[in-house]
Amino acid sequence: MALTGRWVLLVALGLVPAALAPAVGPWWSGVLAWAVLVVVATAVDLALAGSPRSLEVRREELPPVRLGEPVEAPLVVVSTAARGRRVRGSLRDAWGPSAGVTSPPGGRHRLDVPAGERRRLVTHLRPVRRGDRPVAAVVVRALGPLGLAARQRTLPAPGRVRVLPPFTSRRHLPAALERLRTLDGSASVQVRGQGTEFDSLREWVDGDDARSLDWRATARRGTPVVRTWRPERDRRVLVVLDTSRTSAARTGDAPRLDAAMDAALLLAALAGAAGDRVDLLAVDREVRASVVGRRPPALLPALVQAMAPLEPALVEADWPAVVAQVRRRMPHRGLLVLLTPLEAAAAEASLLPVLSTLTAKHAVLVGSVADPALDALAQERPGAQRGGRRGRAGRATGPDAADAYTAAAAERTRLERAALTALVRQAEAAVVDAGPEQLPPELADAYLSLKAAGRL
Repeated sequence: MALTGRWVLLVALGLVPAALAPAVGPWWSGVLAWAVLVVVATAVDLALAGSPRSLEVRREELPPVRLGEPVEAPLVVVSTAARGRRVRGSLRDAWGPSAGVTSPPGGRHRLDVPAGERRRLVTHLRPVRRGDRPVAAVVVRALGPLGLAARQRTLPAPGRVRVLPPFTSRRHLPAALERLRTLDGSASVQVRGQGTEFDSLREWVDGDDARSLDWRATARRGTPVVRTWRPERDRRVLVVLDTSRTSAARTGDAPRLDAAMDAALLLAALAGAAGDRVDLLAVDREVRASVVGRRPPALLPALVQAMAPLEPALVEADWPAVVAQVRRRMPHRGLLVLLTPLEAAAAEASLLPVLSTLTAKHAVLVGSVADPALDALAQERPGAQRGGRRGRAGRATGPDAADAYTAAAAERTRLERAALTALVRQAEAAVVDAGPEQLPPELADAYLSLKAAGRL
């Protein structure tokens, strides 16, 4: 049972005769009479209300939606009673806050279902968080004709909407594809080594590598002839997405994991267009998601579906276990992309000891999401706007001291990160350390540079 505002108003009206009762008789007689009236009216109203038990709620399946896009969540309310009172009142579709209910406000619908009929209600959502947004039930309030009280019941109505990563870096894809066409089309890359395949023969020009000479063709033509090479297609690219605790740190309004996903999607779209085989492994201490053997156009849908429910786990990454997974999934040489935050304490203890094992067999590209706020804090001058204050010993005091300590801590973190990046490069791995907006295009550029250099 639920009481309405009308019931509260009716009780409040009884305070008037109770206040006047001392002037005309015993005060308690008026209060008692009014209380009996309210109880009787409430009981009659509940008896005449329709029964929520006669209702069934059926929810329609929702398609996946990208983060920030609107979606309609319809449900059908069916009265199973062949005859009886109609159910009038309200229904609350109990989606969580992250589902982003936009209308009706709070998901509260007006309800009027005659016996034996059905009604279709639509809740409009705009999700504000990636992943599976579930809903378990609806709450029905069937009002009586007086509107004083309502029969309330929670009806099971399970459902969910899967919110996919937004792939905001898609806007960088046309420029990357144009560079790929230049690389893989008319302008062949004249390099040697792993990751390239023979393209054509042409005459020697100044600046060509002597190792590219084709001696048989030179003997036949009587002039120096060199081989040209192009980036090899159908190479293996394995993207490892670190879902450990370091990926939970937020940059702006989203965790680092979301920015790493965006970079992985852009890289996968580019590598798929280049003809390479792209697989995904999301891992911390255990494998959280895996995509293997998908080709365009099924590649990107499979990736976003696998990434959508991922959340950072508050555990350390088990990099020796990751190495074992990489060996099993990519036994031959390929490109290994590690999307992991370069945090000194975590990386020095786990990633660096196994990195040389990976670079010995594969081309390794490490992508890390940097926090733009760190640079701003390191460059902030203490007391630049307020004017510095000094104590007797000439030391900074008050807010200026806090600013100085904050800037010093941020600068130390930057230096530690730069030292760690240098150690990763010494292990013969390429590194891209950039903010959430810059990481996807810079990672794509690094992939194309490796391909142009014949390192894949």
